[in-house]
Amino acid sequence: MSTCRHPLRTLGATLALGLLGACTLPSAAAAKLPPPAVDASRAATHGEQVAVFAGGCFWGVQEVFEHVKGVRKTWAGYSGGNAATAHYDLVSEGNTGHAESVKVVFDPSQVSYGQLLQVFFSVAANPTELNRQGPDSGTQYRSVIFYASPEQQRIAAGYLAQLGNAGIYTAPIVTQLVPLKAFYPAESWHQDYASHHPDDLYIAINDTPKVANLRQWFPALYMR
Repeated sequence: MSTCRHPLRTLGATLALGLLGACTLPSAAAAKLPPPAVDASRAATHGEQVAVFAGGCFWGVQEVFEHVKGVRKTWAGYSGGNAATAHYDLVSEGNTGHAESVKVVFDPSQVSYGQLLQVFFSVAANPTELNRQGPDSGTQYRSVIFYASPEQQRIAAGYLAQLGNAGIYTAPIVTQLVPLKAFYPAESWHQDYASHHPDDLYIAINDTPKVANLRQWFPALYMR
């Protein structure tokens, strides 16, 4: 079932989807997680690096990272497949290899890659859900870290192992860790969808609480 597709959905449908999402999250999924034991050193000067994450509908993931200090720009889009199939109607069929993804351009002198991972797993995505995230199901909603460098691979692999060994989750971690080959921006109406449509009940139920958790759990990283 694909649900990250209908703008300004009806109350009944959205409530049903929101309740489904709440019922499928493990009890330990929504919590501030420990910081990565392995992380990059804070850069001495300003610069830009790219990180790409996939964890369910890209509307909410993008909205979370838009509120993280040190993040300069984000895009909703597709990674994992090829250019010819990087179109929403095709991706929504679930057989293109793409995952709904978010590209994050960040300043490593202000926020580290490890901190982005900590925010991603604490606030934006549940790493134990296979080919789904909350109310959204299909391979396009799988959890993936697309690493852009060997350093990102090392940090992400270490953090996934750290979370698994900590026994935080009652189910196995199924997040994929794969190299970033390409990122394709999504259609214009998807960009910053949550900030443009805060009254959409899908956003209010599924995504607004994520930003609230970011503000509560990571006050030093939260940006209005």
